[in-house]
Amino acid sequence: MTNGTAERLTAADGHTFDCWFVPATGEPVGGIVILQEIFGVTDQLKGLANYYSGLGFDVAIPALFDRREPGTVVPFDAGAKGRDLMLSLPADEVMQDVKAAVDRLAQNGDKVGIVGFCWGGGLAVRAAQTLDVGGAVAFYGTRLPNYMADDLQAPLQMHFGASDDHIPAEMRDGFLARYPEVEAHLYDAGHAFANDARPAAFDAEAAERAQQRAVAFLKKALA
Repeated sequence: MTNGTAERLTAADGHTFDCWFVPATGEPVGGIVILQEIFGVTDQLKGLANYYSGLGFDVAIPALFDRREPGTVVPFDAGAKGRDLMLSLPADEVMQDVKAAVDRLAQNGDKVGIVGFCWGGGLAVRAAQTLDVGGAVAFYGTRLPNYMADDLQAPLQMHFGASDDHIPAEMRDGFLARYPEVEAHLYDAGHAFANDARPAAFDAEAAERAQQRAVAFLKKALA
């Protein structure tokens, strides 16, 4: 069961796209923009939005694939299509959509944070470098070598699986050496360990610990 509504947002370059919004229940503590994996705005992410909204966060999930194939949600067993779509999208274009979602939540008076997964985890790093956000959390962020030129402007927390074949240890360690201020956590798990809709990858214990840490970090960063 997902609770939310879709709105059309407009990025700075005039691109219009869908964004899924779930308002906070109870006293709001801030806003969160969730950045997708290579599968689009999935029901799994909408369920995660419900989780965060129940903790007092206003949540937005921008449909980043809308720049190429509007409305596309890729099945979890069709990763090659999602990867091709992701590779067709320059980060500077996508970040305009992320900024539009951040700005939309900020209209509520919220301080806004970012939570990204896989491709979106790398984009969360970029958001912490280039956008006016209170903090960012990256779950198994990929393409990290693409995001090592600029300094961080906001606090960043990162979650890695020790056996993640998408993020070799040398890539992870090189990134963390470049950004020693990052709060990093390593789990005995693989890629996508926090996605409960992918049973082969999901690790319930690691996911729970990581989400608890992410929520504590965001509440502090957005206070």
